[in-house]
Amino acid sequence: MTFQLSTSAAVAALAAGALLVAAPAGAQRRDAEGSCPRDPVPFHRCALERAKAFNPPHTADGHPDFQGIWHGQTSGVENIEEHPETGDVGAGPTLIVDPADGKIPYQPWAIAERAEHVKTYIDPNVPCFLSGVPPTLYTPGDIQIVESTGYVSIIHSRGHMYRIIPTDRPSSPAPNVPLWQGRSNGHWDGKTLVVDVTNQNGKTWLDQAGNFHTAAVHIVERYTMVDINTIGYEARIEDPAVYTRPWTMAFALTRVTQPDYEVWEEACHEGEKNTDILIKLGYKLYQGASR
Repeated sequence: MTFQLSTSAAVAALAAGALLVAAPAGAQRRDAEGSCPRDPVPFHRCALERAKAFNPPHTADGHPDFQGIWHGQTSGVENIEEHPETGDVGAGPTLIVDPADGKIPYQPWAIAERAEHVKTYIDPNVPCFLSGVPPTLYTPGDIQIVESTGYVSIIHSRGHMYRIIPTDRPSSPAPNVPLWQGRSNGHWDGKTLVVDVTNQNGKTWLDQAGNFHTAAVHIVERYTMVDINTIGYEARIEDPAVYTRPWTMAFALTRVTQPDYEVWEEACHEGEKNTDILIKLGYKLYQGASR
């Protein structure tokens, strides 16, 4: 397998002490018992049960070996709630598994705020800003997971996005420094990687429909291997400034098993031309929630 990473992504992986390695032995075969449903809600129920019985491969450190190339639930980039097919957007299921109605539990002011986003602002992905957490996991492109002693690195093929997650020590920078990708602290809970995410700058959207959070958002991610080719991903999202209660999204990360697959960088960068056109049409760069 050939890996073609951007310079910044490669440096990030090396900074974490990581070495690029091939997928674990057996990764090319499909799970003999079949896969969980693709739609996130039934997938999540199935994945919770199947993960109990599945014994994942392990690294030399004894932790579950998630290394390889993965794809997320890309319909979420359009709208993380269930949405019909339109002229511009394909239909997609909700990624939200709690509450049961599959809707984000917004406060009334925030529902009105969301409605104004697509009318007023440029989707932050258009100027090639980083997607934030959790959208990085369902932004179209290739997701490479690399593990080394004390770290898990998640490297995305789009726009030089990467996260270096320490699993045995506090992350830097300080808690009061806002970042596009936030501040991640990880630990292992048995077969699950748990990541606590804070310090996001509040300038990203959850999708192209304008769903959002503020810089005060607190996210707890859980990564659990369901079978050799599937990771069950779950994110519990809490932001008392915007939501009436915490809520949870979940979906599958699916391994790329093609033997000769290559990762190619999507060189999205600040200063691209589409942003200028939209500004001339009256749209503005999004700077976070107006309240």
